[in-house]
Amino acid sequence: MSKIELTSLKPFETAVIAGVLAEAALEQRLFALGFRAGRQITMLRAAPFNGPVHVRVGTTEVMLRRRDAKSIQLINISEAP
Repeated sequence: MSKIELTSLKPFETAVIAGVLAEAALEQRLFALGFRAGRQITMLRAAPFNGPVHVRVGTTEVMLRRRDAKSIQLINISEAP
C-alpha cells in the first residue's frame, strides 16, 4: 500500500493518516491537534498558489501551512459521499 502526502488529496477526498514525518516540535503540535496514525482525515479545500489547506480530523477543522501538510503521510484514499 503506497503512502501519499496530505497535499495530494483533492477537496472532499478522505484518507487515513499513516504517520507524521516532521521535526519534533511540529510533530508534537500536530499530535495535539489530533493528527495521529489511524485517524480519518478529509481535505475540505486548498488555497491556490501554494496557500494553506483546510482539513477535518475527526470533528476538528484545521488550517495548515502547505509545507506542514506535506509532512503528513496518508493511506486508504476514498472520495467522501
